Amino acid sequence: MFDIEYKGANAVVFTTKKVRVVFDPNLAVAGAKNVSVKDSIEVVTEDRFAVTDPAPRLLLNSPGEYEVGDVAISGIPARRHIDTDADADGEKSTIYKISVGDVRGVVIGNIQPKLSDDQLEDIGVVDFAIIPVGGSGYTLDAVSASSMVRQLDPKVVIPVHYADSSINYEVPQAGVEDFMKELNANVVEAGLKWRLKKPADLPDNLTVVQISKT
Repeated sequence: MFDIEYKGANAVVFTTKKVRVVFDPNLAVAGAKNVSVKDSIEVVTEDRFAVTDPAPRLLLNSPGEYEVGDVAISGIPARRHIDTDADADGEKSTIYKISVGDVRGVVIGNIQPKLSDDQLEDIGVVDFAIIPVGGSGYTLDAVSASSMVRQLDPKVVIPVHYADSSINYEVPQAGVEDFMKELNANVVEAGLKWRLKKPADLPDNLTVVQISKT
């Protein structure tokens, strides 16, 4: 069905038989090499995480309904973690629900720590969630990420945006171990990619899938 690779920060690559989808590929903002979006669908949770050289096959950077190849993507507006209710521009981030066949997932960016009832309704039932966990006032921390996972109730959670010596985050990030300890779920080391061949391969109970960065 699909593979998921982790590239650092919030950057992940989602590959099916028909399309390659790259989320938040701009790693130059954190002192690392951007993920290539050539011939790919580029999807960004915030405009600053986009890259345009080379140009992607298609850029998705806002709420809406999209379908490309065998992938359906829904964008849901959200407020950034660093924003306050007083910010005039409102919701500057986008949550993405991604579906391939009967498997549904959600990609969370650096958003505020609790999903609203409307957001949960728009997201619906998900099998996997990709969620930042590094905290330090910049993104979700171990406690808030774990709480959001419980709101979403997926079978698989893939943590991203945690401490990494090769990435120069704007603020230091906590290690992924803090999140795993807080969530207290089964952990599977997936290696360089997580591959799901069919829906029946999803675990019965909540499982943290840790993907080694490539």
